[in-house]
Amino acid sequence: MKTRLNILFLLFVVLSIFPTSKILSQNTQNNIASSADAICPIKIGAELPALMLSTSEGKTFNVNEAIQKKPAVLVIYRGGWCPYCSKQLKQLMEIEPKLLSLGYQILAISTDIPEKLQETQAKEKLNYMLLSDNKMTACSTLGIAYKVEEEVVKKYKSYNMDLELASGEKHHLLPVPSVFIVGTDGVIKFSYSNPNYKVRLDPDVMLAAATAGLK
Repeated sequence: MKTRLNILFLLFVVLSIFPTSKILSQNTQNNIASSADAICPIKIGAELPALMLSTSEGKTFNVNEAIQKKPAVLVIYRGGWCPYCSKQLKQLMEIEPKLLSLGYQILAISTDIPEKLQETQAKEKLNYMLLSDNKMTACSTLGIAYKVEEEVVKKYKSYNMDLELASGEKHHLLPVPSVFIVGTDGVIKFSYSNPNYKVRLDPDVMLAAATAGLK
């Protein structure tokens, strides 16, 4: 009994020194890769972790609750400032009707703050939902977040691609562009990530994977 009380006391002390939020933050940091090549994405067959994001209006969006109602194609892109991402978002529009007819919802996630999402939505005339993960908590949990080297951050800024302005944060984190197809059971049916940000999943392959995910 005395030993049990000692353990409980030590646990109380640890939680007092390291608040839960700080522990969670440390766990998130552990999922951040040192480079795009070093990421370790969540695998097919795994259960989607809890993902809380923000809509373009700044409202909280529970991804898991939304997926319980309808399967989803999660498209993670870097931001509206990235020309390769803009091209991908436009291509996604081409297969959107077929994905919707299959019963899917499309959720496109980036590091952009809500205001930047609105700009992208208007510029590209997108119908599907854009979500903000500007603090990179969701992408870290999915195992696709990595730290951008300072030289690259400066290089992007010289090209008018300001990571801090886009995300509203100074973490200098980006996601490796990825696609996850998730069923209403919360299980990942398909996973694709490519460290080369210039290469994106072909829309026809995405559609085929979505079709297969319903079987």
